[in-house]
Amino acid sequence: MLPRYSRPEMVKIWSPQTKFRIWYEIEAHACDAMAAIGTIPEKNAEAVWKAKDVEFDVARINEIEAVTKHDVIAFLTHLAEIVGSDEARFVHQGMTSSDVLDTCFNVQLVNAADILITDVEALLAALKRRAFEHKDTVRIGRSHGIHAEPTTMGLTFARFYAEMDRNRDRLIVARAEISTGAISGAVGTYANIDPYVEEYVCQKLCLKPEPISTQVIPRDRHAAFFSVLGVVSSSIENIATEIRHMQRTEVLEAEEFFSKGQKGSSAMPHKRNPVLTENLTGLARLVRAAVIPALENVALWHERDISHSSVERNIGPDTTVTLDFALSRLTQVIDKLVVYPENMLQNMNKFRGLVMSQRVLLALTQKGVSREDSYRLVQRNAMKVWEEDKDFQTELLADREVMKALSEEEVREKFDIGYHTKHVDTIFKRVFK
Repeated sequence: MLPRYSRPEMVKIWSPQTKFRIWYEIEAHACDAMAAIGTIPEKNAEAVWKAKDVEFDVARINEIEAVTKHDVIAFLTHLAEIVGSDEARFVHQGMTSSDVLDTCFNVQLVNAADILITDVEALLAALKRRAFEHKDTVRIGRSHGIHAEPTTMGLTFARFYAEMDRNRDRLIVARAEISTGAISGAVGTYANIDPYVEEYVCQKLCLKPEPISTQVIPRDRHAAFFSVLGVVSSSIENIATEIRHMQRTEVLEAEEFFSKGQKGSSAMPHKRNPVLTENLTGLARLVRAAVIPALENVALWHERDISHSSVERNIGPDTTVTLDFALSRLTQVIDKLVVYPENMLQNMNKFRGLVMSQRVLLALTQKGVSREDSYRLVQRNAMKVWEEDKDFQTELLADREVMKALSEEEVREKFDIGYHTKHVDTIFKRVFK
């Protein structure tokens, strides 16, 4: 988690102090539940809450762990130092470390998901605003990087909006799937702790009890969660790649905002590079890199092993912090993106009407010309544009075979750009409801 690519709110979720606070709440609520059913004395449960306003000494916990080689035991030892050894003797009764670790991890992931969902909603607002701003801004659509047919910049923003809207739904589902806790004991049988304790703790932490756990919460839940983060990161890269292509010198249909005093190159003073979207492409790779390890964490030995632990201690904070930063940065890019409608029209007209070839093809077939012959007639005129720098409409009007089937007026009518944008409103209604 480099500070360069981090935002404070998400970083705080993964701080040692936050983690120990959640551990403490799990243990304290568990004591309350055990006292309520008579497993431990009520006074001992109350004593644990002496630490409710204490800032845990991370250095002291680390010092204890250096001896115990066990993080949860180190924390419990420090807690006993705060509330008193006798008062704390029932803390963690019947519980296993994973009850604390897994439940805490899921609380952190839920809190991270809340931030990510808010991030996506901010991005959606930016995409929607730009989509309506450029709903009728015509630009050339491209397939294989080659001019295809006209579209609009608004539709480009709208399809990214629709994609991110799906990602918001995915994050909501992922959040729900990860919102479980387990206080079920050594192998998940509740042999030494009543299921009521789990229900009580989960209710306090706004989680659902895991229906069946072993010593750990099943890792298919986490695999699904991190897979969704991977999909969101791919969508970020999808948008970033389009912007990078639009900013290429030969295209220049849009570019990242270039602020006063900004420099693009240490060697070439003229450069204005798409550095933010290139950065987003790289960050997306980091988030996706966590997906395979998360999937591999599903298969653990018997009731558990800890092969998943080192993975999750890394990918939990790294992916959520990185994705949070990336979503925020992309929102800023979209908000400030400089769009050049004139360049879009200039690019579209670069091959002088060539992009209207399908309309001519269809018109010929509707006049009774076979599709094979229609394609041949249109393509031979199109190739003159590619190879001889001709004007497509002019060549069609000079082609006797074409003019046998179509009138001059019919040929000219096929070059109306408005034909390609007539259903933009319909698409917008579908996307923005």
